[in-house]
Amino acid sequence: MSVKVENIYKLYGKQQALKDVSFNIKAGEVVGLLGPNGAGKTTMMKILTCFIPQTSGKAVVCGYDVMENSLQVRKKVGYLPENNPLYMDMYVIEYLKFMANLHKIGNDLNKRVEEIIDITGLGPEQHKKLRALSKGYRQRAGLAQALIHDPDVLILDEPTSGLDPNQLIEIRNLIVNVGKQKTIILSTHIMQEVEAVCDRVIIINDGKIIADALTPELQIMNQAKKIISVEFDSEVQEDELKKIEGVKEVNKVKENVYRIFSVTEEDLRHKIFNFAVDKKLVILSIKLEEQSLEDIFRVLTSGQTTEVIE
Repeated sequence: MSVKVENIYKLYGKQQALKDVSFNIKAGEVVGLLGPNGAGKTTMMKILTCFIPQTSGKAVVCGYDVMENSLQVRKKVGYLPENNPLYMDMYVIEYLKFMANLHKIGNDLNKRVEEIIDITGLGPEQHKKLRALSKGYRQRAGLAQALIHDPDVLILDEPTSGLDPNQLIEIRNLIVNVGKQKTIILSTHIMQEVEAVCDRVIIINDGKIIADALTPELQIMNQAKKIISVEFDSEVQEDELKKIEGVKEVNKVKENVYRIFSVTEEDLRHKIFNFAVDKKLVILSIKLEEQSLEDIFRVLTSGQTTEVIE
C-alpha cells in the first residue's frame, strides 16, 4: 500500500476534527477526498504530510510511519497546500532550483529542473518572477515544486481552486498525466473534476468517512436513490414535499421547480401526483433524472447518512 490509515483521531482542544478514520490507497491510484467545508479533509492531508500529528491512530506512507519516520515520509510525498505558498520575489527557474536544493537532488539538479519545467508547461514563464504569473501558472509552479524530487505520492489540496475554465482544464489534464505514474490524493469541491480524474472517491463528513468506493461504483450503488424533477403551477413549501413517504431531500431549482431525492427503489411519481391532487396543484412536468456524483455527494453529506458505503 502507498498509504495506510488506521483509526485516526484528531482533536483541536475539545473539537474533534477526525473520528476513527481508516483507509488504504494502493500504488498508482488517483483518489478524490471529498467533503463539505470543515469535514476534515485538510486535517487528514496535513497528517499524511507530517505537518501536524494525529491525536491517536496510525498513518503509514510508502512503508514509513508519519510519526516515527517523518523525514522519510517527506522524501516520498509531494504536497501542494490549498493556499500554494510561493516566494513571489523569486524567478520561476530560481525557485525550482531552490526547492531542488532543499531536496538535495545533487548533480542532476539542472536536468531535473528542466524536466519539471517541461512536464508542467512552465517553459514560456520560467524567467518571470512568480508574482508576475497568472493564477494558473502559479498553480503549475506549485505542482512543479511538489514534483521536483520525484515523489511516489502526490497530495493536492484544492489544486484548481479559483481557476478560470481554461486554466482548470489545463491543470486537470496535468494531474491526469502525472497520475499515470504517481499515487495521488486530491481534495476538491468540483464534482466534474472527480469524475474526470479520480479512480476512487472517499467522502468525509463531520470527521468520519461516509463513503469509500470506485467512482463508477459509487454512482451505481446509489442509483436506487432516484431523483425526480417536478414543476408545479405554483410555489410549494419544501417541508411539505419532504413529508411524502420515501423522500430524503428536496431542493428548489427555480420558481416552482423542485428536485426530489428518493431513499428507495420505488418510483415516487405516483405519490407526488397524489400530493398535487391533495394540495390542488397542477403538475406542469415531472421526470426521473440520472443521478450525478454531485447529487450523490449532496445526499451523503446532508447529515442524515449513518451507514458507510464501501
